Amino acid sequence: MNRNSTTPVDTVTTTIPARLDRLPWSRWHWMIVIGLGTVWILDGLEVTVVGAVAGRIAEDGSGLAITDAQVTGVAAALYVAGACAGALFFGRLTDRFGRKRLFLVTLAVYLAATALTAVSFTAWWFFLFRFLTGLGIGGEYAAINSAIDELIPSAFRGRVDLIINGSYWLGAVGGSLLSVPALNTDVFPKNLGWRLTFALGVVLGLVILLVRRHVPESPRWMLIHGRAAAAERLVDDVEAKIERDTSRQLPQATDEMTIHQRGTIRFVEIARTVFRDYPRRATLGFALFIGQAFLYNAITFGFGTILITFFDVPSGATGYYFAIIAAGNFMGPLLLGRYFDTWGRRPMIAGTYILSGLLLFATAGLFGAGLLDATTMTLCWCLVLFFASAGASSAYLTVSEIFPMETRAMSIAFFYAIGTAAGGISGPLIFAGLTSSGVVADAVLAFCIGAGLMVAAGLVAVVFAVAAERRSLEDIAPPLSVASTS
Repeated sequence: MNRNSTTPVDTVTTTIPARLDRLPWSRWHWMIVIGLGTVWILDGLEVTVVGAVAGRIAEDGSGLAITDAQVTGVAAALYVAGACAGALFFGRLTDRFGRKRLFLVTLAVYLAATALTAVSFTAWWFFLFRFLTGLGIGGEYAAINSAIDELIPSAFRGRVDLIINGSYWLGAVGGSLLSVPALNTDVFPKNLGWRLTFALGVVLGLVILLVRRHVPESPRWMLIHGRAAAAERLVDDVEAKIERDTSRQLPQATDEMTIHQRGTIRFVEIARTVFRDYPRRATLGFALFIGQAFLYNAITFGFGTILITFFDVPSGATGYYFAIIAAGNFMGPLLLGRYFDTWGRRPMIAGTYILSGLLLFATAGLFGAGLLDATTMTLCWCLVLFFASAGASSAYLTVSEIFPMETRAMSIAFFYAIGTAAGGISGPLIFAGLTSSGVVADAVLAFCIGAGLMVAAGLVAVVFAVAAERRSLEDIAPPLSVASTS
């Protein structure tokens, strides 16, 4: 085992980052994935349920006086606005107080707001708790992605991050299929089925919370914030468990790093670091988030409305179609994720963004020419989103690994908030009208805008993407607290 050796009180020389990166995949890493990553399944369940049941909630007898456009437009925009606010608020707290505290708090906020959504009795109540649900999930993005990248070995970081972010779509599949019996008035009355779908999300979230209690704090964060001894003990325990499980002794980690321990880092210093020291990387983060946010928040989550409006699909059957495109979304990161670690970040990020945009342009052309029905439209979207989902997941991976550790959660939060505000707040408000107007040309325009932004983001990645594959986080972007490395 490698022990930390310390010089003066506020300075520590450590091999902990190298020790974490050289670990083989183990049951301990699976615990991290299950405890942290499975919350995206809940997010997917949540958002998909709202899209799938929007038509039913808007019907007479649902228990809410609300329109379809308000559910898919106003409520969706408020959910995303909450997510942006939550990312910024909780992201700052995550960098200041640690990953573990915040990923417990944000899940609790998410669960409470979802439970209260299930008992909505007026439109304003529904809108309020959609906003608060978004607040919790926005905080999750910052806390979870920073913790995952700091705990997963560099050789696996790309594929694990993509698959975890892509697991959102497992929840989307579940939400789509769940909406079918929930919308069946022979099973549940109109005013009950949609409420039970939200309640189920709360139950699943409580199970995840039980697992998450065992996920440790990030040793990297502990090192910088004056808890080097605790970080050392944690990594010692992890190494001992892995050696027992594998019956092999781990190789020595020799790469050392000396850091000056510090407390809170001012927001001004974070902003100066990101935009003055890493302008190319900041441009990349903006482009990737804006492109994927428009595609998903503005168009994809209105897919149920498109099926009903243009193809006369019954509202109770849209879940089957959405389950298909959700499966395509998950298969993208699952099957393509490993190539982000082997072929590299630049070709895979640029390739997935550009190819998904070109395929969406083709889909828009076929739709505009009247050559698609509900089934073929769904298959086209499935192909588009196979590549787009891998690209969108790589946006979170990118901004979480290309900036210094002290700014990681806040960087994720900032780019998520800015990109999602541009694509996720304005998008639903703009595209809800385009995709629900019943005019084919309006929907084609919506598709082309989303496709154009994806292609543009891919071209930015061609120039600015960072070759971060299989590299230590400290090598990609040295911590602000670093004194020396060897």
